[in-house]
Amino acid sequence: QLQLVESGGGLVQPGGSLRLSCAASGGTLASYDIGWFRQAPGKEREGVSCISSTNGRTYYGISVKGRFTISRDSAKNTVYLQMNSLKPEDTAVYYCAAGPLALLLPNTYTYWGQGTQVTVSS
Repeated sequence: QLQLVESGGGLVQPGGSLRLSCAASGGTLASYDIGWFRQAPGKEREGVSCISSTNGRTYYGISVKGRFTISRDSAKNTVYLQMNSLKPEDTAVYYCAAGPLALLLPNTYTYWGQGTQVTVSS
């Protein structure tokens, strides 16, 4: 069974950058569409970005478009989320997920990681 592990979260000042990693075991990540989601306390899980396994096409939520970049390294069986120009409202637990459809909808994904905390604060 596919297992996902996120890493790279932490505390960063506004305007700073972080790169999150989603490493897979038990399967080939390139076979799945991968999504990044985030959830802040008291809020619903929000789609951040996703990447298609078929054509590599990428999609972004409105709040992160132009600041975040999703990419895939098939050799390392890892997907990344580069986050630039971070804002306090980006603070959340970030999750990666794998599934059959590259959509920013949580219920379309089958496998989930445990999440990594990102805190943007001065």
